[in-house]
Formats: sequence, C-alpha cells, structure tokens
Amino acid sequence: MKIAFIRKRFDPFGGAENYLQTLCSRLISEGYEISVLTKDWRQTEGVSFYKVPVNPLFSAMSFNRNVKKLVNDLKFDCTVSFERTTTQDIYRAGDGCHSTWLKRRAAIENPIRRFSFKINPNHRAILSIEKECLKKTPVIVANSNMVKQDIIADYGISAEKIRVLYNGVDLKRFKKDNRDIYRAALRQELGISDAVPVVVFVGSGYERKGLQALLRAISLVNYDIMVLVAGKGDIEKYKRFSKKLGVMERCIFLGPVKTIESVYSAGDVFVLPTLYDPFSNASLEAMAAGLPVITTKTNGVSELIENEINGAILDDPLNAEALADTINAVIPHAVEMGKSASVKAGGFSIERASFEFISLIEEFIKGKNNG
Repeated sequence: MKIAFIRKRFDPFGGAENYLQTLCSRLISEGYEISVLTKDWRQTEGVSFYKVPVNPLFSAMSFNRNVKKLVNDLKFDCTVSFERTTTQDIYRAGDGCHSTWLKRRAAIENPIRRFSFKINPNHRAILSIEKECLKKTPVIVANSNMVKQDIIADYGISAEKIRVLYNGVDLKRFKKDNRDIYRAALRQELGISDAVPVVVFVGSGYERKGLQALLRAISLVNYDIMVLVAGKGDIEKYKRFSKKLGVMERCIFLGPVKTIESVYSAGDVFVLPTLYDPFSNASLEAMAAGLPVITTKTNGVSELIENEINGAILDDPLNAEALADTINAVIPHAVEMGKSASVKAGGFSIERASFEFISLIEEFIKGKNNG
C-alpha cells in the first residue's frame, strides 16, 4: 500500500513534523510505502520525498497546483494532507480555519488593517483554497472540537465528515520528573530564587499568542513573579513594551529554546492568552511537565482543562485584568493543579495520537477498496 503525506516543510524537529515523523515510522514498520510531497525536507530513512516547486509570489496557489500534478502522476492508495490543498483523501486541519483566524485577528487591528484582509491577494487565495479543500476532501480531521465547529460554522461542512483527533505529546520528553533535572540549574543560571513564582510563556508569533495581554497582566498581579518568554517573535518590541509597563526587570526573553522542557521545569504556571490556537502543543507539553495551564477558550487545548483543577480558561484573551486575577488565584495552588495537569496529559501521548490517525487511514483505505 502506498501512502502520501503532504507537508510544505518536513522537519522532524518541528511540532507537527514530529507527529508526522511518528506516523511515517509506524506505517513503515507495518509495511506501507511512505512518500512525502514537500517543498523542503530533512532526509528521513524509509521515506521517499518528492519536491513540490513553489512560486514565492503565489505560494499557496502554486504549492496546491503542483501537489495536484504529483498526486495525479504518482497514484497513491491514500493521500493525507497537513496543508490546505485540494487533492487529498484526508485533510488534517492542524492550522484551524483561516477564516476564523482573520475574524479573531480583526479584534486587535484598526479599521484600515481589517479592510486590507478582504483585499489582500494572499488571504483571498488561502480562503479560496480552504473552501475547496473542505468541500472536496472526503475525510477531515480537526484537532479540537473548537476547530470542528469553526469549519461547520464558516463553511457549512457536515459534522459527519469531520473527525476530532487531539494532538499528542511526547511523554518521555515532557514529564514532571524533569523538575529534578533542570529546575535548580536553570533558575540559578537565570538568577531566579526558588521561592519566586515563575510564569512560563512559550509560543512563536507573540502577537497571536497574546504576549501583550500577559505583560499587561504581570503589571497587575499581587505576587513578585518572574516571566520566562520562549519562542520566536519581535523580542525588542516586547522588551520596549515591558519597560513602558514597568515590568522589564521581571521578564526574561529567551528566544527559541531547543531544550524547551527545561523552561517548563523552571516554571510554576504556564500562561498562553492566545487569540486563536487550534490546539496549542506548548500547552499540552506544559501540562505533561506538571504545570497548570491558563489559556483562552479560543485555544483547542481548553477542552482538556478544568477550571481550578488543572488550570483555568479565560473568556477574553484581551482582558489583562481578568488574566491577572486568574494568575493570582492559580499561583497558591500551582503544585496540586500541576499534578492534575500532568495526569490529564498522560492520556494524550503522541503514540496514542498516531495510532488513532493510522486507524483512520486504514479505515479509509478499507472502505475505498470495498467500495
């Protein structure tokens, strides 16, 4: 059996790519021939790669068009796309709905910027492909019920066509026991006393992930806390903003961190007041590492969070006062809530996630052959 995966960039060290790598490895071990159609990749044993040319001026459209040519030429038993494309049998909507994201983003933009979304050729192309993708693909995988409802609301897709399969986490890498390995050393390196509560923020794209709201909240909390900010973003911009708020001395900007498990271990509470996140891998990693998670209802991970048990859910990602109150409420109970978070995350291993997805692929192939 020949299975193809579509992913614009295939790097085994990325979040979604690590998941895809696990899928490939398991399918290869079961005797499947695996191909990946991609623009850019790292060579991986047992996987055949096919380069998809992309015109940088028309990235979404050219990638979709050239993927279609390859799929038609190569003839696979099942084609699975991790991108918005229009030729696959199964589409994993890991990036959520672009239409929903634009609505969320409009909440923080001025009227001119909001209008530009409607006429921007890149947005128009993505929305057009997204619509065709969702209408034509036989099976859609959403990584949260939130994304499933967004797809139904924005595009009128039948609920029966959409399967919800949550993301998984590497429980060997992200675990509560890491605190014994990393916590003291990293805190000492950063000059943070063990008695000081530490809030952790991890995310690439600080604006969408809600860093500004977090910094505002830090200026309002009752505790003398520190904030560790990890991930890609405009660090200098947010340093200036933290200085303006008078909290610069309480913030440490780490940038991208390879051993991100050490950052979770140094923290006490994870906070991600994101505007829109289909399912934040960082939030699930933090839970597995034993941190209570404070996030928004516009994060798919919120479906795994129970208020006052393993974290807290915010209604409004822009409400810094409510976020500050929530941080104040969680800090005194962080240890016990973190234990509950770790137990909850234990039910969502990356192995379980890959098994569920592989079962879906096999189910589709069986139905196709019997049909």
